[in-house]
Amino acid sequence: MTRTDIKSALTDLLLNDGITLEQAAERHFTPDYRQRTDGSWADRTEFLEHIAHLRTLVAGGSVEVHEELYDGTKYADRHTCHITKKDGSTVSMEVYVFADLSADGRFQRIEETTLMLQGSDADRDLGSARS
Repeated sequence: MTRTDIKSALTDLLLNDGITLEQAAERHFTPDYRQRTDGSWADRTEFLEHIAHLRTLVAGGSVEVHEELYDGTKYADRHTCHITKKDGSTVSMEVYVFADLSADGRFQRIEETTLMLQGSDADRDLGSARS
């Protein structure tokens, strides 16, 4: 079993032009994947709509993992996403993640809380925006 992690998943979803959104989703997320961001739940379809929207905004960036913990099928981390948008503006968000991994090592559920470190007021919902 190869376990995924947040840095690999976010890099494939947002920063790797060599992989389609569907390929990234299949690599890192189960078909029944669910995510709660800042209290709002999304199923896999809604999550992928969110990522498709972000792909239209993001020009580049990086994911800096501060702490990461695996305990069987449980996963937790604290990371910062540093994003450069296509308009040249930058956004940094610190994210706290608790997750369940499936038997094959993909994310099945993520619950996360985001903290804006740098960016405009319009970027505050970047963690869950779909349009």
